[in-house]
Amino acid sequence: MVTDVFLASKSLQGFISPFLGNLTSLLQLNLSYNLLSGSLPLELVSSSSIIILDVSFNQLNGGLQELPSSTPLRPLKVLNISSNLFSGQFPSTTWEVMKSLVALNVSNNSFTGQIPTTFCVSAPSFAILELSYNKISGSIPPGFGNCSKLTSLSAGENNLNGTLPDDLLDITSLEHLSFPNNQLEGSLSNISKLKNLVTLNLEGNGFVGNIPSSIGELKRLERIHLDSNNMSGEVPLTLSNCTNLITIDLKRNNFSGELTKVNFSNLHNLNTLDLMGNNFNGTIPESIYSCNSLTALRLSINRFHGQLSERIGNLKSLSFLSLVDISLTNITSAFQILGSCKNLTTLLIGFNFKHEVMPEDARIDGFGNLQVFSINDCSLSGRIPPWLSKLTNLEMLFLFNNKLTGSIPNWIKNLNSLFYIDISNNSFTGEIPTALMEIPMLKTDKVPPEVFQLPVYPLYTPQSLQYRMPSAFPKVLKLGNNNFIGEIPKEIGQLKGLLSLNLSFNNLSGEIPVEICNITNLQVLDLSSNDLTGTIPATLGDLHFLSQFNVSNNDLEGTIPTVGQFSTFPNSSFDGNPKLCGPMLSNHCGSDKTLRVSKKQHNKKAIFVLAFGVCFGAIVILFLLACLLFLFRRTIFTTRNRSNSKDAIEALPSNFSSEQSLVMVPQRTGEQNKLTFTDLVKATNNFDKENIVGCGGYGLVYKAELPNGSKIAIKKLNSEMCLMDREFSAEVEALSMAQHDNLVPLWGYCIQGDSRFLIYSYMENGSLDDWLHNRYDDANSFLDWPMRLKIAQGASRGLLYIHDVCKPRIVHRDIKSSNILLDKEFKPYVADFGLSRLILPNKTHVTTELIGTLGYIPPEYCQGWMATLRGDMYSFGVVLLELLTGQRPVPISYTSKELVQWVHEMRSEGKQIEVLDPALQGTGYEEQMLKMLEVACQCANHNPSMRPTIQEVVFCLDSIDANLRMQISVSIE
Repeated sequence: MVTDVFLASKSLQGFISPFLGNLTSLLQLNLSYNLLSGSLPLELVSSSSIIILDVSFNQLNGGLQELPSSTPLRPLKVLNISSNLFSGQFPSTTWEVMKSLVALNVSNNSFTGQIPTTFCVSAPSFAILELSYNKISGSIPPGFGNCSKLTSLSAGENNLNGTLPDDLLDITSLEHLSFPNNQLEGSLSNISKLKNLVTLNLEGNGFVGNIPSSIGELKRLERIHLDSNNMSGEVPLTLSNCTNLITIDLKRNNFSGELTKVNFSNLHNLNTLDLMGNNFNGTIPESIYSCNSLTALRLSINRFHGQLSERIGNLKSLSFLSLVDISLTNITSAFQILGSCKNLTTLLIGFNFKHEVMPEDARIDGFGNLQVFSINDCSLSGRIPPWLSKLTNLEMLFLFNNKLTGSIPNWIKNLNSLFYIDISNNSFTGEIPTALMEIPMLKTDKVPPEVFQLPVYPLYTPQSLQYRMPSAFPKVLKLGNNNFIGEIPKEIGQLKGLLSLNLSFNNLSGEIPVEICNITNLQVLDLSSNDLTGTIPATLGDLHFLSQFNVSNNDLEGTIPTVGQFSTFPNSSFDGNPKLCGPMLSNHCGSDKTLRVSKKQHNKKAIFVLAFGVCFGAIVILFLLACLLFLFRRTIFTTRNRSNSKDAIEALPSNFSSEQSLVMVPQRTGEQNKLTFTDLVKATNNFDKENIVGCGGYGLVYKAELPNGSKIAIKKLNSEMCLMDREFSAEVEALSMAQHDNLVPLWGYCIQGDSRFLIYSYMENGSLDDWLHNRYDDANSFLDWPMRLKIAQGASRGLLYIHDVCKPRIVHRDIKSSNILLDKEFKPYVADFGLSRLILPNKTHVTTELIGTLGYIPPEYCQGWMATLRGDMYSFGVVLLELLTGQRPVPISYTSKELVQWVHEMRSEGKQIEVLDPALQGTGYEEQMLKMLEVACQCANHNPSMRPTIQEVVFCLDSIDANLRMQISVSIE
């Protein structure tokens, strides 16, 4: 006899069998925290024996079916279907046959409709209703007054409006009332009727008016969250009668008046007090310092004034303190006093102490546990104080927007946990010390997993982004807008964990050190407005996470690299460097503008030579002038030849022999196999930049038109990374054997000196990336859903071939939307498969692009994993998400989330419909899109072992429109 089935967290997949409902002795069924999909069988909900049913945290979808009115009474007491993919109208009559129902949790789905109240009539013992994170709308209906046993009602993160109904406030048994982030309104004048209320959470609504003085009657109240409303007035004195209060959160309202009228000393259990973003005035009430249990205090952005009281030292448990922008004065006294709060881990005290001097008093002590310290925007003068060296646990240091001077002290290298440093916009001098390069946490990806007691707002405004843990911050070194001199230390390459480096607006000189290329995770690099010289290192192209780059207003020269991310940076990144040239600038290399700069440099050298020659007599002068004339004529000759040949010198190998090196075309026949290298040169106009149609980590791609009018694509590989001739030929011939309808045909290759060329079929419609992210607004450049599904299905078949059919099997390593090409019929072709086989093994560590592109890289690759088939599946999942959302894998905005993270979060909140491309919504294909979304999210699972194989993905994608294809077939027949 089976009475209990407990299979939670077993990684179960597939569908739930309806036959479980036939187990007449089954009382409890728990299938939570698995990967189950499909619908919830009606046989389980209508079971004649089950009293507890928990299928939460799965991927169940569809609607929750209504039970027929003729259904006999059912014994179900607890139903938990939270955190799934259910959608559709929330049932209203099903609950009429569940007289024993006590608890119902349907949160974190996508149910629509209104809140039913039939629970209260049919189930006299009904106590818990959890509806949060759905799409339930309308007002809260009357009728809850019949729920005499209701203890908890939660419906946050929905679309509810209207006011709290009167009969809801008559439920004397109610302990937890939670409606955060809806559109509710009205006042709270009758809230005191809920005598047993323990938690009141109405944050993020539109409530107005003041907090009624009758709130003091709620003797059991422990937590009150009224933040982000439109409430005003003074905080009532009677709030101090709620002696069990643990949390008071009133931030982002319009409360005013002096808090000194409230006696906080009665609140012995108070743990968190958050009053940020109001209009409180006067001084900080002394009674707050009697709350011995207080661990988090935020009074920022109010109209307080005066000095910090010594009594704050009584808060021995205080860990989080934010006093930003409250007009504090006497900074020396403040730090001496705060040193008594030995448990402080976060201290945010910026926008105070205007124009005072940073204290260097050696008596300042007691901050040994401090992890986050911010005293920005104070216009402080002075130097970095020595007592900061005692903050050995410091992780984040914000000193920006002050007037501090002096140099960066050498002891900073002893702050072993420091990973975020922002001292920008000061007046620091001297060279950038190598001590910064010795900070351990900037050399690693690790970040301690602490959690802030309250969310941190880096911009110190209530509207800015909030961070709940330090690890959410990137590793940053910001030294911009100072007076640093000297060269950028080569040791900077040791900072492997750094994500953002800003050295702009200083007086730095010398060349850009190539060692920066060792900071492989770097996303932001700003070296603008300095005196840097030399060329831009081409190896910076290996920084494939780089999304923001600026070297403007320096004295750089030479050709701007075109590899890696460089093609994505705007022209403004290079402005103010007249000696720079490149395809993204108006002064192309070899142009008249560049020639003029070259002549200026030449003339400067000539003047120097003449002046030097005078000192040694006329004979030496004549000798030097003769040499100079020779060099000048040689320069003009070289420049003229460069101008005539455009980019040909860069494109062609030095030992070019056009007729002898034939294009080898294994396994192919036709016109192309008669081509010579000369034909390729002519077809690309000497590999002119105008014919470049693609750029990636492996090299440039040129469009070539042959004499017969046909077109081919030529990929010029980065020569320094390729295999030797014999090995290269063998690998290409092996790759040419991979032939499939959804793989880009490889027509041949050519070895010309040190250069390697691959010849492919040309795809008229470019890449999927072009159509998703670079399209125009006209209808002709829009991919509808049937076309997107067709592309996904075709690409998956191409991937299936190289994963399972091709011998040996090929790991693609760089699946992305720009590597899915489209012919004139929009048939998809997977490109660049197997190119990693053509690269020297000792070069594979140089660039992350060899194992992926930013946004597509599986998380396990960052831990040193080798490229795998499962890794390809993650990347393909990202492509599917691009097709579904129309968004890039990595947002242009530095503050936005990556696509995979955002989709996973939206699904966990039951908002999967909202991730779909707005241009596709309302087209009638939502059900198909959600099916693909489920496949995409399984592919993009952070756990490699949980990702499906390509065979499973092909089957799932083909089944999405199988019924539609069958219907079309039948109608044709």
